[in-house]
Amino acid sequence: MWEPFERNNQVDFSAPDSAYVIGQADFRDVRDSDAIFAVVDGVPPDEGVMIELGMAIALGKPTFLFRDDIRTATDSSKYPLNLMLFTGLPKDGWEDYYYSGVEEIGDPEKALARWARES
Repeated sequence: MWEPFERNNQVDFSAPDSAYVIGQADFRDVRDSDAIFAVVDGVPPDEGVMIELGMAIALGKPTFLFRDDIRTATDSSKYPLNLMLFTGLPKDGWEDYYYSGVEEIGDPEKALARWARES
């Protein structure tokens, strides 16, 4: 498990190429990961997290979404976020990959626990 801000705090932000170094490191982390569990709070959710999720979806990584933000972040009556995020989840049963409270994370019936048991 990695948290990019922890590593990125080690980067010298005064260096002219610091943004590129951070972006490349984040891409490598997504590419090398087994899965992505992303916090998608905010309206809109953090742009960096959205890019990382897009990369993960394009790379075929399992994605799990966590949002306990009560604000609306979509125009859809079915999906609570940008529709493109749900292309990384199954059409049927996507709700098992979506977490709206901390207590759901350990739920053995939801997708993250099933994935962890099978990995």
